[in-house]
Amino acid sequence: MSKRAVMLAGGRGTRLHPYTVVLPKPLMPVGEYPILEVIVRQLVYFGFSHITMAVNHQADIIKAFFGNGSRWGVKIDYSIETKSLSTMGPLQLLKDLPENFLVMNGDILTDLNYRDFLTHHVDCSNNFTIASFQRILKSEYGVLKINEDNKLSGFEEKPEFRFDVSMGIYALNRAVLQYIPEDQPYGFDHLMLDLLADATPASVMRYGGYWLDIGRSDDYVEAIDIFEKRRAIFLKGQPA
Repeated sequence: MSKRAVMLAGGRGTRLHPYTVVLPKPLMPVGEYPILEVIVRQLVYFGFSHITMAVNHQADIIKAFFGNGSRWGVKIDYSIETKSLSTMGPLQLLKDLPENFLVMNGDILTDLNYRDFLTHHVDCSNNFTIASFQRILKSEYGVLKINEDNKLSGFEEKPEFRFDVSMGIYALNRAVLQYIPEDQPYGFDHLMLDLLADATPASVMRYGGYWLDIGRSDDYVEAIDIFEKRRAIFLKGQPA
């Protein structure tokens, strides 16, 4: 089965200023590679033969770097947004999407097996599958529990809170495109709420490996460090 991936690479990367003043966020380097090239290499390794990059901000720089994909042995083409369409809106510009396909952000460092993720989606006959990751947020403060009489009823020193978050990696069935309006911004949040309202909620596949969104400066610095230490898990089958 030919595998198709759509890369969402049109954002402005405002959380990564001043780094992204010159370079678009997907071209920010991790080791000797831009983060988006790491993803392209991973997708090729996992058998994806066609990658479409949905671009807007600094699109010419991204197109100049990746070209037609022949350098990596994959077909790369582009969907050009004339205005920002958020995360799901750009999919309506693509008229040749297969029955099931991958959609993901172009600024993610993970060791997720994309082939297995898409296969899981297809085998389960899902309409939309979210790859999720558990983040742990540790409070910097002791937390007071206060009863209705304003008396202390409990105390917890710097507790940890656990959240299941979207990894920015999705598998879609083409039928979901009917929810996405043409030529207007429409985000992941809009689609999730519309699917819930229609009693056809997305499915979730929890992932326990490594994942990091490099959208913030602190996370970007962490990504550079972890890539150098564990590059073999991110670039399987390629020279270390």
